Amino acid sequence: MTIDSIHWSTQITYPILTVLQLLPLATVLLLWLMRHHRWLVPAGIIAALLEFFVSVDLWRHYDTDIAGFQFAEQIQIIPQLTYHSGIDGISVIFILLTGLLTLLVTLYGVVRDLKPFDRLFMAVFAVQACLMGLFVTLNLLWFVLLSAVQIGFIGYLLWRWGNSPDKELALRRFYQFMSVSVLLLIAGTLLMGWNYSDSHNGVWSFNLLQLAQTPVSETFRSVAFFLLFYGLAIRTPLFPLHGWLPLIAEHGNVAVAPTLLLGLKIGIYGLLRFVLPLLPTAVIEWHNYVALFALIGIFYAAFLAMMQNNLRRLLAYAVISHTGILILGIFSLEHAAFMGSVILSATFGLALAALVFTTGLLFRRTHTTLLHNLGGLFDSLPFLGITFLIGGLAIIGMPGTPGFDAVHLILESAIHKFGALVTIASALGNVVAAGFLLWAFQRAFLAPRPSGRQPFQVIPISKPEVFVVSALILILLSAGFFIEPWLTLIDKPLAALSAIYTAH
Repeated sequence: MTIDSIHWSTQITYPILTVLQLLPLATVLLLWLMRHHRWLVPAGIIAALLEFFVSVDLWRHYDTDIAGFQFAEQIQIIPQLTYHSGIDGISVIFILLTGLLTLLVTLYGVVRDLKPFDRLFMAVFAVQACLMGLFVTLNLLWFVLLSAVQIGFIGYLLWRWGNSPDKELALRRFYQFMSVSVLLLIAGTLLMGWNYSDSHNGVWSFNLLQLAQTPVSETFRSVAFFLLFYGLAIRTPLFPLHGWLPLIAEHGNVAVAPTLLLGLKIGIYGLLRFVLPLLPTAVIEWHNYVALFALIGIFYAAFLAMMQNNLRRLLAYAVISHTGILILGIFSLEHAAFMGSVILSATFGLALAALVFTTGLLFRRTHTTLLHNLGGLFDSLPFLGITFLIGGLAIIGMPGTPGFDAVHLILESAIHKFGALVTIASALGNVVAAGFLLWAFQRAFLAPRPSGRQPFQVIPISKPEVFVVSALILILLSAGFFIEPWLTLIDKPLAALSAIYTAH
């Protein structure tokens, strides 16, 4: 079995991948037409539910016994930009997560009263359409272009619902970093197409299956790897390319954009889908250096997190720290580590959504995320406290969540690839991560209010708010206790990827 195997499935009688991409776009048009209608909010929620059900239908019909891409669809626009889509188990994980998080973001926007709802919903569904395209495309150039469009809509969400006077500065920094990311990705993509054309009489292609069959020349190999890797590392973000994230976390909006931007690890997916299959020789040549930066990032971000007084900046550094663990898993280049990285990415998405939703609901009641202004909130908001605690522990691999198995798989592979010292260091970094998240929980919820400050008179959490955050926790815990189906889902695709590195 190879990376270029493909299965033209007949299990579903409608073009499900096209529906997944076009349904959010159709929803954007519908919401624009209904922008002054009283049924706008129900229409948006129903559309998000429908898209989630289509995602579940895809999962139901996916055949875990087939290793190649399934449900393939192809339309030639121009030879270099053929619409060619297909999915494997990795894609299914990310598609399900996209459908779920979009639905919950929509509900969160309503309970947080993030008006105007028409603009919020249209931006969210535009992002969802881009994400679905990213997770089903088999064309590298299409992936990069959709990534650029998605960044534009994320920037709009950050700006329009930002709640800081410095949001313009944060947005400029975001676009500066993301512009560099897109330029690097485009340059790497064109280099891969150029390499293909050298072997095919000047005919260019960016199709994953065709690129995988074309050896990359020694001249292009390392340059293409660094262009694509750095472009994706900025998005992930990986130390030391993370400078945009703390600013955005502090001065952008609290939950909506961060969930769609960070809860769905585009950088991790891009590495697994395109970089590792297409550039195995360069990956093997440089993977030790990448692992070193990942290890440094785990500790660097963890210690910086413990120095933060703003809960939003603390969570930003938590993202950077745990990204190091994900990258360490991927560049262990073993089957178990690949599986652990995918599961940890999905766990991270759910847990981060729980953390930022909780932070947003706290901000709604206290009008602050400064830890020295918080404290004593557990008595009045115990449900939010428990949600924050479970979300934080899930990221670091609490038993009972899928993160436990994921971190175990990553560390088990790391000890084979890098030895005991690196593995112990990364495990200690995870312990430090546990420390700063528990410290934040203690300061916000358990510590007494600072002297001289009156206790918060906060409104109780409402039933819709309980539903939104409890859904995340229930899914996290359910996936943790029933992890086997998710491991089975990604086993064969990742076995194909690891076979490439076994052969090398």
